[in-house]
Amino acid sequence: MKYNNLSNTGLLVSEICLGTMTFGGNRGGFWEHIGKSNQEEVNSIIKTAFENGINFIDTANIYSYGESEQLLGQALKDLNIPRDEVVIATKVRSMMKEKPNHSGLSRYHIFNSVDESLERLQINHIDILYVHGTDSTTDMEEIMRSLNDIVQSGKVRYLGVCNWPAWMVMKANGIASKNGWHKFVALQYHYSLSTRDIERELIPLALDQNISIMPWSPLSGGFLSGKYTKDNETTDARRVNFDFPPLNKDKSYEIIDVLKEIADIHKVSVAQVALAWVKIQKGITSTIIGAKRIEQLKENIESTNIVFSNEELERLDEISSLKKEYPQWMVERFKNIDGK
Repeated sequence: MKYNNLSNTGLLVSEICLGTMTFGGNRGGFWEHIGKSNQEEVNSIIKTAFENGINFIDTANIYSYGESEQLLGQALKDLNIPRDEVVIATKVRSMMKEKPNHSGLSRYHIFNSVDESLERLQINHIDILYVHGTDSTTDMEEIMRSLNDIVQSGKVRYLGVCNWPAWMVMKANGIASKNGWHKFVALQYHYSLSTRDIERELIPLALDQNISIMPWSPLSGGFLSGKYTKDNETTDARRVNFDFPPLNKDKSYEIIDVLKEIADIHKVSVAQVALAWVKIQKGITSTIIGAKRIEQLKENIESTNIVFSNEELERLDEISSLKKEYPQWMVERFKNIDGK
């Protein structure tokens, strides 16, 4: 397992991050379609991940409405995993109760949510706290002040952000920098061969500002797992009941055809090739993978050993690349003029 720096913090995280969205799912709702891993299964998955060098685990308070955090916290306790050998990330923003003040990024909700997450996880600090989405009702400066204060309290070590547009991330970090506050050092965004949207603005931002990127759903909700082909839309898969994240399925089928050809050459699975591609893209620090079975987890970990030829990378890029939009094509035009 390789370890990469989290931004410029000096904190090292494994190139594979274990996602825990499949933990729980026993409280109903759409979560049951994502996964129903019980405590025994969670313990086995955490044990296997840790033994294979994964030191980075990602969860969220909203995953199965707190059940994922509870299962993770109990697993760490059951397995007696040293707290100083694992980096734990969780999130805040989503509605945890259908009551006022139980959602959003107000100071009230941030502080309450962190306390509740710490209790469920059975730990005394969160290593990375992500804001899970935008909040149009809370002032940006108020959000960043509150996040800075939660770090200053000792309950959180580092800050990250999910699902914000690039301009908003830059504005937030500008406010934090101006006031001497803690800034976002981690970006968690959807990124896969089927959905390369973050290459337009977010990856350039991350490279310029030295912010780490942790892709979620690198298999596009299982669509690039190898289960789906143009001739076989399997009914035994998560996407049948929870068709998320959205993607262009016709284009994805074409991508899968190329993935299959490359997988056959390397004698690996389609999913492994898709994961290996994400891992080596610019700005990527740690790729978040989920697993319901030990065999699936081990297979995903082995994807880190795949080495592509230049021809294979060119084929994958050609079949999956984004259409250049304005002002991107104009920026590249000037680069060509400048000889860069």
